Order: sequence, then structure tokens, then C-alpha cells
Amino acid sequence: MSEFFHQISRRKFIVTATASAGAVFLKGCLGNPPEPGGGSAQTQSGAQPVANISPEQTPETKTVKLGYVPIVEAAPLIIAKEKGFFAKYGMTDVELSKQASWGSARDNIEIGSAGGGIDGGQWQMPMPHLITEGLITKGNQKIPMYVLAQLITHGNGIAVASKHQGKGIGLQLASAKSLFTQLKSSTPFTAAFTFPHVNQDFWIRYWLAAGGIDPDADIKLLTVPAAQTVANMKTGTMDAFSTGDPWPYRIVKDKIGFLAALTAEIWKNHPEEYFAMRADWVDKNPKATKALLKGIMEAQQWLDNFDNRKEAATILAGRNYFNLSEEILAGPFQGKYDMGDGRTIDDKSMAPYYWKDEKGSVSYPYKSHDMWFITESVRWGFLPKDYLTKANALIDKVNREDIWKEAAKEAGIPAADIPTSTSRGVEEFFDGVKFDPKQPEAYLKSLKIKKVSV
Repeated sequence: MSEFFHQISRRKFIVTATASAGAVFLKGCLGNPPEPGGGSAQTQSGAQPVANISPEQTPETKTVKLGYVPIVEAAPLIIAKEKGFFAKYGMTDVELSKQASWGSARDNIEIGSAGGGIDGGQWQMPMPHLITEGLITKGNQKIPMYVLAQLITHGNGIAVASKHQGKGIGLQLASAKSLFTQLKSSTPFTAAFTFPHVNQDFWIRYWLAAGGIDPDADIKLLTVPAAQTVANMKTGTMDAFSTGDPWPYRIVKDKIGFLAALTAEIWKNHPEEYFAMRADWVDKNPKATKALLKGIMEAQQWLDNFDNRKEAATILAGRNYFNLSEEILAGPFQGKYDMGDGRTIDDKSMAPYYWKDEKGSVSYPYKSHDMWFITESVRWGFLPKDYLTKANALIDKVNREDIWKEAAKEAGIPAADIPTSTSRGVEEFFDGVKFDPKQPEAYLKSLKIKKVSV
């Protein structure tokens, strides 16, 4: 068993996630309880005219089971189902299966739909790469996966308990360092993410480290399923958490905390969660895969029409999906945030985007972003340093941007909306640090707080 696998402590995570999911069910305070390995939503509120599908593009199967976690990153999958975009391209039997946690999603992709699990769905990064490598699977089984599209940018935040309001905790943390030092000697500041060593873990780590706080030495970090974060904040068992909307904004609406930062502030137009599937399903059903992608692309374009955002909030907030007041989604969908500490944001560029943002395509899965996720994994000791030299080969195996391009061309996407490079180029974070995907080691050298020696 790999050292990485030991670090995650898979058994401990499953027990924690199961207990947390049970707490959600018993309390009934956070909406529709997640349903392990199931909980499909079959209703469809809109119908699209069936596309003129040529025999060469007719899907090999109309049936697929996709997993999702009830946060705004799942919107393209839900909208593609509800508005009939999947059916339009011949995928008339798409089952969306609500996952109790990211651990449940990982377990269900291991067994596949044939074993009662899922064929693919929504993923934090770099989960598809880690599953492909057998680093977070049962018995280190290697289960090849393909990354097929990015689902969203933005839509995430770092929420902090009300008791810390006015203590200097915000996007910049320089004035709060003494607070973290003081708490460290008594009851350490406790923060949570929804799965270790992926997106939402990275966001809170980057934010803390940029402010001079070592996330491994100065605070305590926990893994908590997204839907349990609000309940844990209410009971005072944690001081902060990092996850996707609606949960961070729910903290403000419930008046139990405030938003210290949006991920849109930490890294504008950042990569977020992705659509990925088991490679064996894709290899067996290449036309069906492209049909799914076409449905997702159309849903992403529909979502980026802000005139549709009210309807989107209504659909997502429904009992089959998030089961909460659509008001929690309405503001953030328009780039409007009451941060809960006297600060407000009213800027559409800070809203979630699904198809295009200020830098270009959101949907296209840039390989340069995969490189950042792997490099950040090395930064925190989640992957050994030699993954920097192995990264390109792993990315080429997992990232199937070529399939995205084929689907886009078949769907008639304008050439201007199809990237010609697999790299989005140099990225810049809120603290001025830059990441050049061609020089990942230089990025690591520029960081003051890290676990890797470079």
C-alpha cells in the first residue's frame, strides 16, 4: 500500500463520512439527505428538439449513470438532464445519482454501474488522476479514468465562524497571524474541506499559506462532507471550511458565519471541478461519450445566459437536488455576495461561469491546469517529487481534451470557442505568485510555505 494511501487514511475517512451523512439524515436541517450510491433524480422540466443525429454519431448506448455532489459545480449535469440536452443528442436514459460524499463517489466509480455504482460524473481535481494511479482506491487498484470537460469556474468560498469576525480574517491574513498563533497553543483553529488532497483542500491551504499560516503546523484540518459543513459550524466543532456554493453562502444567510474569501478572489477564473468517466466506459462508447459532452456543453452555454440563472436556481434548489431555498443560489449566480462581515460584492465577473470567462473557455479541459493540480499535490507532500517529471505522461493519459474538441466540432461550436493550445499559459494568484506550467519547479521554489524541498 502506498504512502499516499496511508496519508489519506481511507478507513478513517469512510467512517467519518458515513457518520456525517447519518447526522444529516437525522437532523434533517440541510436539505435532502445524500443517498449513498443512489438517489437518482429522474424528472425533466424541459424538452429540446432532437438533434439531427447521423448514423455515424448515434450513441452506442442511451444509458449511463453519473454521480454528482449537490453544489453548484454539478449544475451542467443537472441542467443537461432537466432541460433535455442529454436527450437531444440521443442520451435518453441518463441517471443522476446524488453522492453522500466524495468518498462515496470514489467508492462508486471503483465498482462502476454494473456493480451498482457509477460510470462517471463530477470530480474534484486531481481525483481522476489519483484513481487512475490507484492512489486512493481500495487495494490500490488502478482504475483508468478520462477527464473530458471542466464544469465550472468560481462558485466556491471560505466560510469562517461568526466568533472570529473583526479579528482580521479576510482575503489577506497578515493582521490575523497573532490570532492563529494564540489559538495554536490552546485550541487550534480548525478548518475543513470535503476531501483530502484535492480542490477544496488546495484552496484553503493556498489562502492560509499566502497569509503566512502553515496549514500543517498552525491549524487543524478535517475532512467533512459538503452538506455537513453548516451543521458542524453551528455546533462549533470547526472554525472554517472550504467548499462550493450553496454551503458557504448558507453560512451568511443563517447568520452563523461570514465569507473570508471567494476562490474567485484567490485565483480569478480558476479551474474548479470536472466531468470525468471511467476509461473503459468511454472506450466502449465513444459516440455516447461525445453525446454526453454535447449535452453538457449546451447546458453550460444555457447557464452562462444570465437571463436563465433564476430558472437554474429554481431547478437546482428543488427537492430532487439541493432541497433548499433558491434565494441561497440567486445572489451568487449574479455575482452578488453579502460577505457577512460588512463587505459586499456586486460583480458579475465574480459569479460562477460554465462555458466562457474573461480568459476564454471554461468547458475545455486545459492540460496546463492538470499540471497545477499535480504540482500543488507535490507542494504539500501528497505526491512524491518525482511526479513533476512523470506529470506530462500522466496528464496525457488522463486528460482527453481531444474528445472534447471532437464533440465541440460535431456540435457546431464556433472555431473561436475551441482552444488551439492545451495550455492557458501563465496563471497569477491574488498574492502575486505566478505559475508557469512549463516550469512547475520554479513555482514551487517561489513559495515560502511548502512541504517539498526544491
